[in-house]
Amino acid sequence: MIGFEIGTRSGEELVRFIRTLGQHRYVASRLHLVHAFAIEAAGEHPALADGAAWARRAIGSAGALDLASKDERLFRRASDAEVCAVLETFWTSGDAADAAKARLRERLASVDALPDEALLPFDESREEDVFPVLVDAGWELLSLAHLDFERHKGAIQSFDDFEVARFEEESAIPPLVTLHELPILGGLELLGAIDETGQSRAPFVLWQQGHETYLDYVLRGVLRASKITVDD
Repeated sequence: MIGFEIGTRSGEELVRFIRTLGQHRYVASRLHLVHAFAIEAAGEHPALADGAAWARRAIGSAGALDLASKDERLFRRASDAEVCAVLETFWTSGDAADAAKARLRERLASVDALPDEALLPFDESREEDVFPVLVDAGWELLSLAHLDFERHKGAIQSFDDFEVARFEEESAIPPLVTLHELPILGGLELLGAIDETGQSRAPFVLWQQGHETYLDYVLRGVLRASKITVDD
């Protein structure tokens, strides 16, 4: 995976960037898994009405689920809107964020999983140790073979030789898949990613996989649409 650092940003900027990632026309599919703890804690957000009802059922299942486990039934396959609602709740300052953080801390304490909020968030070296994973989100982009010469003209023209790149993608074993993935988000990233000034406490990194020319073209469009400027 290729890491692209968009730097230290406000919570509002990060949510806007992530929302735009899911809206551009090169997205083929998405897979977002959000833990019941995160949805329950942020459940007052209007976009989480259905998700909050699901989270209450999952958490209150009369002992059917071990809340201190990695049981896949504790995860909801979420929409872009639900992911952004969770992140907006935790990364935007105010009473809603304070209440959501208090609820999440209580849940994490109940399974002995409170994070050390003095640590810096978005640290790739600690991702394998994150428990519970609260948000695992990513998008698959259209393959080069499925780009339309009219609708996706800009991306196609960004290649020195698009036909060669498409052939290499089609011929690869195993098949090449183009991805955008968020860093793994655990308790630290929801509770302690944003400081008292509203800025992220560490640079945010988007993880990417695929042909670099294609990734660069799409990402530049996302940055432009989300009104975020980064140094080349």
